[in-house]
Amino acid sequence: MDENDAIRSAFHEVTAAQGGSHVEDGGWMWLEGFGDLAREYAAIRDGVAVWDVSPLNKWELRGADALRAAQRVFTNDALGLEVGQVRYGAFLDADGLMVDDGTVFNTGREDHCWVMTNGRDHEEHFAEAWHDLDVEVEWVTPSMPHLGVIGPRSREVVQGLTDEDLGSLRYFRFIPRPVRVAGVDVHLSRTGYGGELGYELFLCDAADAGTLWNAVVDAGVTPVGTDAIEVARVEAGLIVTGYDYDPHERTPYDVNLDRMVRIDAGLGFVGEDMLRTVAADPPHRLVTLRYEADALPEYGAAVTRDGEEVGVLTSPADSPRFGKIGLAVVVSEQARVGNTLAVGLGGGVVSAQVDVLPLYDTEKTRPRS
Repeated sequence: MDENDAIRSAFHEVTAAQGGSHVEDGGWMWLEGFGDLAREYAAIRDGVAVWDVSPLNKWELRGADALRAAQRVFTNDALGLEVGQVRYGAFLDADGLMVDDGTVFNTGREDHCWVMTNGRDHEEHFAEAWHDLDVEVEWVTPSMPHLGVIGPRSREVVQGLTDEDLGSLRYFRFIPRPVRVAGVDVHLSRTGYGGELGYELFLCDAADAGTLWNAVVDAGVTPVGTDAIEVARVEAGLIVTGYDYDPHERTPYDVNLDRMVRIDAGLGFVGEDMLRTVAADPPHRLVTLRYEADALPEYGAAVTRDGEEVGVLTSPADSPRFGKIGLAVVVSEQARVGNTLAVGLGGGVVSAQVDVLPLYDTEKTRPRS
């Protein structure tokens, strides 16, 4: 798509005016950074950062069967969500293959919920899966621009901008009503992306974008873009469609979403029976690879063992903390921590060692802090 045809978020103007560069991806102009990757990364890991997550696809489901509809294509327990609770999982096709991954939000209204996905091209799939249900779905992404505030100091900063008690807002919960942050109405969620404590601020009125962005930055928050977030998410073992998997090609077990697949709960999602045959002995696993090289291997580089292809490097990154690393999907028998593999680089290969996943904050204590 030509950049002139790409959608610009409500925050595009203010971020561009402050030196942010943007790049087209998936039909949107994503904020990629402010020219100092080291500073942006350090803010995510050691301080507090803000980024424009508006292009994340949001769907509003309305009707008596709204949550039932979400459940039909979702591997985690949507029907069991409490009001104000969010769950992450995979969205499937009838063969048990991933269409996308993302979240379901229970807004507290019996006829209403939100679904958030990486990709947009799901209308046909949703319509087919929900043909017998009382539900309507609307793509509402442009009307729900939002920011991610992420980092160890994120609670301190966001609390300073609102009268709401954030100390009582638990991980993967949101306030199921509009609240005031920096004087504007938002939906405030304790969710995020990057492996740190974080909050997401979904604007109720896109016209307030400049006000919200400036208030957050003026509170001492470092603006960052997707280049820094990419490093953080690879360190944290977080997947994204189009890189770590393509739609309709992998099961959730291939990318280690085992805990998010509730085949034990009788939820009745599409592809559930197919996944039962895979769960006991998944053929592929997602791993972290660490390697030493002058250059970074490319996305999609072959992973080999003794010259035989055993997997694919899905997401490489040059980490300030861990050096050159990457996420890779490999055959299960090669996924043991400490195993030595090779990754294609240029016309040759570079030795790579399987390490723990995630490499950063392996027990995921920081986002729960």
